[in-house]
Amino acid sequence: MQDHLIVLQDLRMVFGDGYEALKGVNLYIDQNEFLTLLGPSGCGKTTTLRIVGGFEKPTSGDVLYRGKSIVNLPPYRRNINTVFQRYALFPHMNVAQNISFGPDMRKEDRQKTARRVLEMLELVNLSGFEKRSVKTLSGGQQQRVAIARALINKPDVLLLDEPLGALDLKLRKEMQGELKRIQVESGITFLYVTHDQEEALTMSDTVVVMRGGEIQQIGTPQDIYNEPKNAFVADFIGESNIYAGTMVKDKRAIFLGCEFNCVDKGFGQNVPIDVVLRPEDVKLKPAEAGIDGAPQGTVLSTLFKGVHYEMRVLVGEDVVLVHSTHAREPGAEVLVTVAPSDIHIMHKSDYVRENDEEEEGLM
Repeated sequence: MQDHLIVLQDLRMVFGDGYEALKGVNLYIDQNEFLTLLGPSGCGKTTTLRIVGGFEKPTSGDVLYRGKSIVNLPPYRRNINTVFQRYALFPHMNVAQNISFGPDMRKEDRQKTARRVLEMLELVNLSGFEKRSVKTLSGGQQQRVAIARALINKPDVLLLDEPLGALDLKLRKEMQGELKRIQVESGITFLYVTHDQEEALTMSDTVVVMRGGEIQQIGTPQDIYNEPKNAFVADFIGESNIYAGTMVKDKRAIFLGCEFNCVDKGFGQNVPIDVVLRPEDVKLKPAEAGIDGAPQGTVLSTLFKGVHYEMRVLVGEDVVLVHSTHAREPGAEVLVTVAPSDIHIMHKSDYVRENDEEEEGLM
């Protein structure tokens, strides 16, 4: 059995008003891993991070660090540091003084600390900034100083709570690559919290999707995107079409009013299912192509998105979202096709997309 760096065992968190933020979370985090907790507001991801950091104590359950319980240890006794969205730098100190704050408080050797500050500045691509006032730095530079200040303490784990949330879109994208580089070069485990799917897919080794205080799926970014476990994960990770359907038998499913070949089996016969189609996997053919079994629809709208066109196609009472480099004019009659391997079949769930009513109002 592998020795995991951190293990969360049956974490439950009930706040004073009776709100249950965590409902029995079980998770392990390995050495040198970039693990992201992903989900909408109120899903429990930040509560989980705060419990790992020692800022909250769970109602029940345990946190193991290298096999020993730390659930009762205060934050300063855990070899774990945190970078919050608000970087909390000291405005009256320069960059070097901010970074060396931890070692200085512990009265460590000043010469060694000064060398470590320069190493940290090089790691976060801020060499030569040591005497700069933090008030003159950009948001991205301030974030790098906050990360350097945490890393100089040589933590085993760095907790990052939506650290890119205050940055503009372009800088946020740049910092995604920088954070991954820093994590790899430092060899430190990163536990990252975000509601941004792109951040999670871009940087993570492992993504943990949460909803309502529970873990919905754990996997690599590729697994989470290509093989979602349920309709919520499919809808939350990237854009997707989700339809109610029926599994007729192994490798045969009905949805959009037609029967399709698929690759899934083991669901039983004539059972209700959820069907997920990624927009980039849906192909449109001219109506006159005469493909047997392909549902026919009408293009409602076509938008140019830069790298592709986004089209909405009405098939019966359902709308199919399509991403393609080939545009179809609104009003065009088309056939909707999808390869069997691109049809994702899942057990029926009670998940309802929040924008369903909004979309129905547009029709």
